[in-house]
Amino acid sequence: MPSSCGYKTTAMLLRMFFAPFTRCRVIGREHIPSRGACILAPNHISHFDPPLIGMHIRRPVEWMAMRELFEVPLLGRWLRVIGSFPVQMNTFDAGAVREAVTRLRATRFVGVFPEGGLRTGPESVLEGAPIRPGVAALAQMTSALVLPCVIIGSDALYSPKCWFPVFKTRIWIAFGTPLAPPTNRQDFDAQLGHVLRELYERTIREEHIPTACLPQTRMSPTPPRAHSSPWRNGVTAHRPARENRWRNTLPRASP
Repeated sequence: MPSSCGYKTTAMLLRMFFAPFTRCRVIGREHIPSRGACILAPNHISHFDPPLIGMHIRRPVEWMAMRELFEVPLLGRWLRVIGSFPVQMNTFDAGAVREAVTRLRATRFVGVFPEGGLRTGPESVLEGAPIRPGVAALAQMTSALVLPCVIIGSDALYSPKCWFPVFKTRIWIAFGTPLAPPTNRQDFDAQLGHVLRELYERTIREEHIPTACLPQTRMSPTPPRAHSSPWRNGVTAHRPARENRWRNTLPRASP
């Protein structure tokens, strides 16, 4: 069980840390269940996604995180305090699955990236790639709701320019209507992928998000280097493009 005080303190410190550099627009906060078993299922475009999403949710989110992070003494202890738990990368981790099931059966809120790691371009669910197995099985075994979530703009924080508090990087986080536990896992994976793409497209349209702010893959004659996300379900990922884009030169959309 995560420390309520530790989680709230961490969320407050993260908001203070990101405040000078980012301007977050949160959409659909009313869809977040206040109680009961729930799986948070966002797309994944940067290593900044878990803290940026989590700090805007009042309820503690218990993320699956790369096992190696827990081997760093202070970091590992802090991650456990806020409720994160380790998963072995690049393989099926039965222990992590059992831990997730135990937490969901205790009506907690578990964060899992259904893409299996960092994804942009044609490898992203937002561009039509299939969902990796995992979320549907957890939801079916525990009767947990699945909360679709889309984050846009966080990959811009890879640019050093974004860490000068002159212009704030614009980030959008949108939550959709929770999905009921599945009866058929394959059908549910397709449904979740469709819902995430629909939420992504609707957010772009209604928030008037410019193309320059959307997740983009760097054009290069060489294939992208394999890179693992520390917040994932153990599947190899690719590092997103680190583009020097100023994302906040356009007027802010009305809340």
